[in-house]
Amino acid sequence: MDDTDRKLISLLRKDARMTAAALAAKLGVSRGTIANRLRKLEDEQVIVGYSARLRPDAEPATIKAWMSVVVEGNQTRAVIAALLGEPAVEALHDTNGRWDLLAELRAESMAELSNVLERVRLIKEFRNTETSILLATYR
Repeated sequence: MDDTDRKLISLLRKDARMTAAALAAKLGVSRGTIANRLRKLEDEQVIVGYSARLRPDAEPATIKAWMSVVVEGNQTRAVIAALLGEPAVEALHDTNGRWDLLAELRAESMAELSNVLERVRLIKEFRNTETSILLATYR
């Protein structure tokens, strides 16, 4: 991946619906170059999909929470596999510091969030968890 690929990815992160012509104009290359680079990045699974970002208040009934996890011993891979199998886990991050992993959770109600937490807390490789519910997003 070169500097042009990184700039292309940066533009797509800001607006994944940007046309090939607009991307080419911003990067100073041809539309064919953009098409070839996108195909290569997709084939190599650098780009694995495109999605829509919603305004934080666009889903007012959705409850979002973060679960910080400390993994017992050297069981991080097992915990990652288990958490990725949970439909309510929207994203999973490897971190440093006090916590080993940070799971972004999404539920339609407090009762559903409670059920999600019940299920994931059954993962035996957890040493400790702490869950925080998102109250507001400012940016």
